[in-house]
Amino acid sequence: MYDVIVVGARCAGSPVAMLLARRGYRVLVVDRGAFPSDTVSTHFIHQTGLARLDAWGLLDRLRATGVPAVRHMRFSNADVYAEGFADPIEGLAEVYCPRRTVLDKILVDAAREAGAEVVERYTAMDVLFSEGRAVGIRGRLDDGTEREFHGRVVVGADGPNSTVAAKVDAGFYQVVPAAGFVYYSYYSGLDWGYHHRTRDEQQFATCPTNDGLLMLAVMRKRDRYREFRADVEASFQSVFDQVVPELGADLRAHGRREEPFRAIRYADNFYRRSHGPGWALVGDAGYHKDPLTGWGITDAFTYGELLADQLHLGLSGELPIDDAVAEYAKRRDEASAGVFQLTVTMAALTLPPFFYSVLKAVSQSPGYLKKFFAMVGGGYTGEEFFAPHNLAELYEEVGTPPASRILTASGVAH
Repeated sequence: MYDVIVVGARCAGSPVAMLLARRGYRVLVVDRGAFPSDTVSTHFIHQTGLARLDAWGLLDRLRATGVPAVRHMRFSNADVYAEGFADPIEGLAEVYCPRRTVLDKILVDAAREAGAEVVERYTAMDVLFSEGRAVGIRGRLDDGTEREFHGRVVVGADGPNSTVAAKVDAGFYQVVPAAGFVYYSYYSGLDWGYHHRTRDEQQFATCPTNDGLLMLAVMRKRDRYREFRADVEASFQSVFDQVVPELGADLRAHGRREEPFRAIRYADNFYRRSHGPGWALVGDAGYHKDPLTGWGITDAFTYGELLADQLHLGLSGELPIDDAVAEYAKRRDEASAGVFQLTVTMAALTLPPFFYSVLKAVSQSPGYLKKFFAMVGGGYTGEEFFAPHNLAELYEEVGTPPASRILTASGVAH
């Protein structure tokens, strides 16, 4: 009998297993894959996400893989342009975009080292119940053998199409349809650093990753998917040509694609009920959003740690375990609301008037630009960044005409 069974061993599941095992609990984590292995991903880890790795003693392992540090960023949306970087957040003055073959192996190994039992190539098929409580899982090993495991709590960390969520009938309570799709791959011959550039409902992002390669990703609206996939190579190139022509020319002249394209037609943005009798959901299984802002990995770390803390309170008897897990879900929802709303807004690839007005002013203020990059890194909340009294001061500083001073998303002018 395990204290906790975790289904899914990547960015949410392995940290939960590791943190609980370090506290002495008997933990099982299962995954249909074997590690190292790849998965589609934004790669990006914000400063607050790196702070979790640092606290867990894993950041130096990531650095040792040779993944380049990013200390300068370039953003643009139509004619709004900003470049710079956040001041240190929790002592960290860089970000990374590691390959998932690298990052996930570090996390799985750390869970094992902490004492968690890891079973790879195991496909969870069902959640077991007794008297209305989740008490285990049933699944199949790679050789076809079916096997059951039993535990006090089952955690679903198995992504937006979570088997655990389906088996416990975890309903959605906020859904925003996905706006776009992504294609990405890895290139040599380019020295661009980090870019996040948008124009005319098309976007690209670039970030250096392991093995001296640059990860290039493009996003288009969903209604362009069929047209895009008809000639992926040409469609991919055309986004760079149209958004930043000089980078498009450099890609054409010097870029060499080293791996096949990956396509992501991701799930809708959603919150799903993430707690119940004997079960919890974490990572994309319970809360999923568009990859455009790159918050998936960082949120998996942050809220995985929160869930582990709350499970400890329940397993130790300090709180009733279902109450402890319910508190995890409540706090996750409250803390993630700003990032969720910002992400679904930006994913439309067209700035609403409020955001255009704010970001145009931000690009003209060195002081507020620092706050922008702090918000990007997770060290300054979106609620504070967009607070009307702060925006009023910003507009005054940069001389925004009164008729253009939009203070709230509802369009209230100053």
